[in-house]
Amino acid sequence: MRLQSSSPLIFLTSLLPSLTAASGFDCAHIRVDGIEYDLSPLAGVHSLYHVEQTEDVIVNTTYVLNICKPLKGAAIRGKAKCGTSKNICGFQETQFLDGSEDFEYAFPVAGLDPMGHGSIDREVTRLKKLDSDQEGLLVKLNGGEYREEPTKPKSKKGASAVIEFQCDPDRTGLEGLKDIKEDDDKQRRAIKRDDDKDKDDGDDKDGDKDGDKDGKDGDSKISRSLTFKSFGPGDDKSYVLKLDWKTKYACDNHVRDNKGSNSSSHWGFFTWLIIIVFLCTAAYLIFGSWLNYNRYGARGWDLLPHGDTIRDIPYIFNDWIRRVINTVQGTGTRGGYSAV
Repeated sequence: MRLQSSSPLIFLTSLLPSLTAASGFDCAHIRVDGIEYDLSPLAGVHSLYHVEQTEDVIVNTTYVLNICKPLKGAAIRGKAKCGTSKNICGFQETQFLDGSEDFEYAFPVAGLDPMGHGSIDREVTRLKKLDSDQEGLLVKLNGGEYREEPTKPKSKKGASAVIEFQCDPDRTGLEGLKDIKEDDDKQRRAIKRDDDKDKDDGDDKDGDKDGDKDGKDGDSKISRSLTFKSFGPGDDKSYVLKLDWKTKYACDNHVRDNKGSNSSSHWGFFTWLIIIVFLCTAAYLIFGSWLNYNRYGARGWDLLPHGDTIRDIPYIFNDWIRRVINTVQGTGTRGGYSAV
C-alpha cells in the first residue's frame, strides 16, 4: 500500500527535470555580478519595421517581440506563422520589382520549442564588462532558426537575438513603440518616412548609426527607445538579430533606489486588508445590534452580538497575561514536603 501511495510522488519527481528544463527569460528577476535588474516594465508585444531595397527586390521585415512572455497569438500574421511559443519573430515580405508574385516568410528568432519546452539559453552580461564607460545589460536569447532560401528547408540556420539594454535615466524604454494591434500599414509608412529622414541626415554624419545616437527618428517628435541595429550571419554562421534598447530599467542602481517605493506598494496591500477586516467587523456589529434590537428589544451592552464575551475581554486578557507570566517564571519552589 505504501508503494502505491508513493507512486504519484515518484511520477511527479520524474517530471520535475522536464518541468524545470522548460524555462524562458525571467525578465523580472535578473541578477548579474550581485546587481539586481527588473525589465518587466518592458513586457508586452512590440514591433519594429526594417526595409532593405536592391535593384530587383524590396524586403520588408517586421520584427515582433515580447521579451518576458511568449508571443502566442501575435506570432500569427495572416497566413504567416512563426510559433506561438516564441519570444521574437520576424515576418518578411519580399516584393519583386519585375512584377512577380510577392513572397511572405515567417521565421522565429528566439523562444521555446513548439510545445513550449526547452530553454532559450539566455546569456546576460553587464555592459561594463565590455566597456567601462557603458552601463546596462547585453542579453542574448536563443531558440530560433532562419532559412537563407525560404523555399529550401536544407538552407536552415540557427538564429538568436542580442539586445543591448542601455542605461538612460530619462527613458522608460517604451517611447515611440507601436502597439502590435495598431494598423500595420500606418506604422510602416510612418517608420519608413522616419528611416528615409535618418538616411538623409546620416549622409553627412558617417551613416545612420552616428546620426541616430540619441535614438531620434530624424526630425520626428517621437523618439524611439527600441531601435533595429542589424540582422545577419554571425561568426558561427548562425543569424543574429541585434537591437538597441535605451531604458532606465537597465541602470545598475534602479532597483536598489526604488526598493522603498516597492515596499510602500506592499504596505498598501496590507492597509487595504486591514480596512476590509475593519469594515467587515463593523458590518457584523451593526447588523447584529439591529437584529438584537428588533428581535429581543435589547438595550445597551445587550445590543451587541456576543455582548457577554466582549465585556469579558479585559478579564480574559488579564488571565492570559497571568498564565504567560506563570509559565515564564515557573511554578516556584515547593513548600511543606520534598520528594523522597
